[in-house]
Amino acid sequence: MALPHFQFRPRLAELASGYDGARLARDIGAGLTVAAVALPLAMAFAIASGLKPEAGLVTAIIGGFLISALGGSRVQIGGPAGAFIVIVYGIVERYGVANLVLATAMSGVLLFLMGWLKLGTLIRFVPVAVVIGFTNGIAVLIAISQIRDFLGLVTGPVPAHFFGMLGVLAGAIDTLNVQALALALACLALIVGWQAMMPKICSKRPRFRVLALVPGSVVALLLASVAVAALGLQVDTIGSRFGGIPSSLPGLQWPVFSWDSARLLVMPTLTLAVLGAIESLLCAHVADGIIGDRHDPNQELMAQGIANFVTPFFGGMPATGTIARTVTNAKSGATSPVAGMVHAVALLLVMLLAAPLAHHVPLAALAAILLFVAWNMGHWRAFWELRQFRLPYRVSLLAVFVLTVVVDLTVAIEVGLFAACITFIYRISSLSRCERVDAREAPLLQGKDGQVTVFRLYGALFFGATQLVDGLAQSRPSVALVLDLKHIIYIDSSGADSLLQLIRTCQKQRLRLVLCGLNHQPLDIARRTGVLQLMAPVDLQPDLTAALAVALAQEA
Repeated sequence: MALPHFQFRPRLAELASGYDGARLARDIGAGLTVAAVALPLAMAFAIASGLKPEAGLVTAIIGGFLISALGGSRVQIGGPAGAFIVIVYGIVERYGVANLVLATAMSGVLLFLMGWLKLGTLIRFVPVAVVIGFTNGIAVLIAISQIRDFLGLVTGPVPAHFFGMLGVLAGAIDTLNVQALALALACLALIVGWQAMMPKICSKRPRFRVLALVPGSVVALLLASVAVAALGLQVDTIGSRFGGIPSSLPGLQWPVFSWDSARLLVMPTLTLAVLGAIESLLCAHVADGIIGDRHDPNQELMAQGIANFVTPFFGGMPATGTIARTVTNAKSGATSPVAGMVHAVALLLVMLLAAPLAHHVPLAALAAILLFVAWNMGHWRAFWELRQFRLPYRVSLLAVFVLTVVVDLTVAIEVGLFAACITFIYRISSLSRCERVDAREAPLLQGKDGQVTVFRLYGALFFGATQLVDGLAQSRPSVALVLDLKHIIYIDSSGADSLLQLIRTCQKQRLRLVLCGLNHQPLDIARRTGVLQLMAPVDLQPDLTAALAVALAQEA
């Protein structure tokens, strides 16, 4: 098998022509706006994943820059994502941070290979029920993981699994910090109110329009930090728990590689790669609808792969396309990947110049931000709309949701895909059918009952529908059996094998078999599997009329 032709062409290459100062100004404005959105989220995602806050910033800076510079979308923004929180937290708890670096780098290699092998379009075939199920499940787990900091509870290490988290939180409920709870509630109310009221205020008072560019999460974070410093609130902060964040990017840290560790990390690596691919390509697809463009999914996967291979060696975490930041970028007027690169540079400047200010950032405020993210992340209306769909869709979505929350995301995706495949096979096999053709449809059969029997097949002749062919020779015509395959759109190797068995059975019974209507893919596989070679050329006809003429000519 020939390997696919390697093609590496980032969308940034389009800037070679037609890029001017006006577009640059729009990209800079969009990039700065996205940086304001990304700053609190990057730290919050890292902390929720069991890492230090700088891991999220490093990922947004290095990973975000590489994804924009090398990707296949004009406005995609890369960085740490809420979808990874549960997976990363589980890897850190079970295997340690060093092995998270290894798993992330290996997932980067897989993502690059997926793009090189042009598998980007296949990711879109993941059923929507599976996507909604695990997205809602992840949103619930993110919300539960933030209860500790939202309530200011004092606990030991919190396990990654659902019942373990609930047990630890329930056991520590008597350590509730009223100040942390009040601060978190105030931040959550401010974020929700800012999002709801600011567009209305700006529409009535245009001079306040610039405020609409400032995310509510940034306002809440700034005010909460000021409140902690000015009022001396006794709540956990980035400084008290992590000692603040560094004012420079960390140096290259090459991990110790071993095949034993790599074998243990196969499933986490596959999960990171598949989820990263799904998340980034869905995000790019959403962005296409906003800007009226079409991204290159294979180039996007290669860029994601490079970013995920490089970022962990500088202390980062898995990176992917992020819907909230990408939509913000697109709606802020971004015209090219330069906006995403500006967003990364802006975050770098914040890290270099304003790192000491992060000392007073309260974790309760970050928990409120993540609760808001979790709520917006979920497709909650999908549960109400389940009654509109058939039972297999309901079962698939609910099974993936419950397994994501209660068991494990990897298991949930495996079960969801398996259920979707079984459902699809059942539906396709039920749509495939075989009908007997009588003299009303084919006048040439008038008075020929028992001599020539005609069957017409519909749908797909694949491994789930081979029973349609298996018993046709038992119809016992005395002269010929005619199969009309005009309405067969697909035949797989099992279907071709069933045709071969039918040909051999007819030859043993000295019964003439005539096939007609083979077109496109069915004709191609019939040629490649030897079906055509076993039959006389005269027994292969283009339509039913010609096939009946051949069959009846022998009878005459």
